[in-house]
Amino acid sequence: MSLVGAYVALVKPLTAVLPIFGLAFLRFAIAVPVLLPWTWREPSEAPLTRFESRQLFLQSFFGNFGFSICMLWGVALTSATAAGLVMSALPVVVASLSCLLLGERMSGRLLLAVLCAGAGIGLLALAQPASVGESSRWLGNCLVLGAVCCEALYVVIGKRLSATRTPMRISAWINLWGLLLSAPIGLWQIARVDFSTITALNWAYLVFYSWASSAVAVGLWMSGLRQTSASVAGVFTVALPLSTAAVAVGVLGETLSGWHMSALACALAAILLAARQTSRDRPRA
Repeated sequence: MSLVGAYVALVKPLTAVLPIFGLAFLRFAIAVPVLLPWTWREPSEAPLTRFESRQLFLQSFFGNFGFSICMLWGVALTSATAAGLVMSALPVVVASLSCLLLGERMSGRLLLAVLCAGAGIGLLALAQPASVGESSRWLGNCLVLGAVCCEALYVVIGKRLSATRTPMRISAWINLWGLLLSAPIGLWQIARVDFSTITALNWAYLVFYSWASSAVAVGLWMSGLRQTSASVAGVFTVALPLSTAAVAVGVLGETLSGWHMSALACALAAILLAARQTSRDRPRA
């Protein structure tokens, strides 16, 4: 989630030089060639079932394609800091879907952690960035909230798949689906881009975005889901706004208000509560 938060901030300058669908297509196009070998199964591995294939498509549609488009478009219209704070609603949505779709139970400590994380999005209304217009900021924040819902579905679906398939195999398949879904409009937009205007720094941001989002973060996340419940994992998504804020301030030069700092404090409290919950749930030797 820290890696996700970092690339959420770094795509802000990329959206200024590349169209949204074209940027999403390039993300998948850079990662898929290296991940392609993991789409082939080992001789001892059972083939994908029809249910698993459908789940992989849905996980990619929501968690890769839908999340990328909503997040990229939303970040283009609002500040990177605001986008990160809107995404602090992830634990609330993930925990709710985990209870509804997976039948997981929410303890009192975990509920308190979810409430702390969700408080960040409420504080965002008091931290209005002066550099962004009112209407575009509202639309941008709504699009980022749509990305939150897509990511929450990605988490819940991933919990089911992580029980039977390796993280890299899941990553390879969902990125391949993401490439196919983004190709029709992405290729059309890319054909109209003047690549001479893209700096070396932007190319570096693009490669980092592609690999962090398509391989490293997915592998870490799916491995973690094997060890904990989806609702507990969802609380740790509040590491995302912390990382986004750090990159937005340290790299992009954005500023944090007192309200932003209060929202980040709520996110940190949620992480500490969730970590304590995870420790309590771990079986003793």
